[in-house]
Amino acid sequence: MTDPLAPLLELDGVAAAAKSAQDAVFAVHRHRANLRDGSATAAEASVRAARASAGTEGADPELPAEGAVTDPVLAGALRVAEATESLLPTWRRAPAQALARVHVLAAADLVSDSDALGRPRAEAGVGARLELLSQLVTGATAVPGPVLTAVVHGELLALRAFGSADGVVARAASRLTMIATGLDPKALTVPEVAYFRRAAQYREAAQAFASGEADGVRQWLLFSCEAFEAGAREATSIADAAAS
Repeated sequence: MTDPLAPLLELDGVAAAAKSAQDAVFAVHRHRANLRDGSATAAEASVRAARASAGTEGADPELPAEGAVTDPVLAGALRVAEATESLLPTWRRAPAQALARVHVLAAADLVSDSDALGRPRAEAGVGARLELLSQLVTGATAVPGPVLTAVVHGELLALRAFGSADGVVARAASRLTMIATGLDPKALTVPEVAYFRRAAQYREAAQAFASGEADGVRQWLLFSCEAFEAGAREATSIADAAAS
């Protein structure tokens, strides 16, 4: 069968950018603080990723000095981050089911109708596109991890499958894909920080991807690979601190 994502590797600069991103992430895994298990780096990376994801949605990413988190977007992002490891087996075999669970966690404080939690929008095409995405995640493509991760992320941003907390859901799915593809098996890196710090460019690139035009897709893929490298630098700073 023809790989549906293979043509993306023919777009100018994409294959090289994906290789550079993968090399940067692998270097983090070889950091002396991460060689044994990397749990300290991963734990800090998870919190930073959740905070940055919430911040990208316009929420205050700062954790309160004491007491519970009251911002509903940040609270949801933190719940998703805490559940990532347990969601990984489901993501590998039944991505749509994992997405539903991610939405329940992310949007619990945002949706008044609890029956809407975990339910994709009923609009035409949403279900079919989620099914295609599930097929890609479960083996319908052999493109490198950075490319598949970027496609999952971009498609979910464009689709807005649930109508609430969609950005947090898309970035969580991206993180799950990073782990599942072996791009970042220990979840050490934090590309979410790059999305937050470069929010305007992030939105522009996501809109370009959503257009479906080759140049727009290329723009998103290159931006995503840059974010993976930035996330690797963020992880290196975490690991350096852990090793000192």
